Amino acid sequence: MQSAPAFQPDLETLLAVARDFSTRELRPVALEYDETEEYPLEQLRRAAGLGLTCYDLPREYGGGGVESLRDRCAVVEELVWGDSSIYWVIAQGGFFAGPVLALGSEEQKRRWLPPICGADPPPLSVAITEPEHGSDSAAIETTAKRVDGGYVLNGRKRFIGNGAICERCIVFATVAPGTRSKGITAFVVEHDDPGFTRGPRLRKMGGRCFPAAEISFEDCFVPEDRRLGDEGQAFAGLMWVFDVARVQVAAGAVGLGRAALELAVEYAKEREAFGRRIHEFQAVSFRLADAKLKLEQARLMTLHAADLADAGEPFATEAAMAKLASSEAGVFATDAAVTTLGGNGYIRDSLAQKWYRDAKLDEIWDGTSDIMRLIVARSLFPR
Repeated sequence: MQSAPAFQPDLETLLAVARDFSTRELRPVALEYDETEEYPLEQLRRAAGLGLTCYDLPREYGGGGVESLRDRCAVVEELVWGDSSIYWVIAQGGFFAGPVLALGSEEQKRRWLPPICGADPPPLSVAITEPEHGSDSAAIETTAKRVDGGYVLNGRKRFIGNGAICERCIVFATVAPGTRSKGITAFVVEHDDPGFTRGPRLRKMGGRCFPAAEISFEDCFVPEDRRLGDEGQAFAGLMWVFDVARVQVAAGAVGLGRAALELAVEYAKEREAFGRRIHEFQAVSFRLADAKLKLEQARLMTLHAADLADAGEPFATEAAMAKLASSEAGVFATDAAVTTLGGNGYIRDSLAQKWYRDAKLDEIWDGTSDIMRLIVARSLFPR
């Protein structure tokens, strides 16, 4: 495996690299990949060459060693500003690494994390959602039955990022059906394991170059050394991974909304109607002012959640609030951009319409807005 260059700069240098990469490598090709739905392998490899696929992984496994969630959020915002769909391809290795770091042994970390930090990182997946169970992760029905030397997996997963092409997948299954979270256990499945099937790509509204698919397991044998942690331990690790992911999704939503707001402001400065620049009309300027307000509020909530995580304090509720506020702010800002650009924002060669479609995903994955509100409500009325 060829190694990527060691990349362990200070935050300002890392942010400068991320901004330049977004400007030069992501924004110019965003519409092309949205139209073709091709996997952005070239951009993934270039990101790897700059260390942008692994800056947030520990140095002992080849990563950049950026531990602070606040700092990672700053990088995420800059990269999503370039393009959210390609960013999630670049970031998928980090999502895969989360359960390995939370649950895996030292041997497992050294086996599966260094390839993420290489010059040609493999497509990876984390399989949680099922056809009948999305938000309720404790209700997972995919089973893992203990047999001699390992486990046999049976079940289906849906809406799995990189699912159609993954070389390696972390699968959350239950070893004790009917016990909900008590039986949830994580396993690493390889693409050539007998009984593991990667389905065709699902056609999505947005995030088109980040492929999602249904995957299935039919008497799929997984050796015991590919179990992450003890039996029944994975649910707690999964919740921690979700909390971290929600804060990063929030940062990405802010970056996407920021891109849309910038586009709309520049357009409003130049576009004329009724003999005036349209930003002089209160209906336009107030709409964009509201977008800025929502995005700034969302960024502050995101950084607050990140600061709590960095301090080792509980942050699940704050992560939910940050994701809720940021995803809705992103949708508002992209909608405001399309509305401000009018017909020019609605046509297919406009980034505004692409961003509008992409932004909706942030209200759905890693916990829908309804679930985020449920988490916040439970914090108000604890049992």
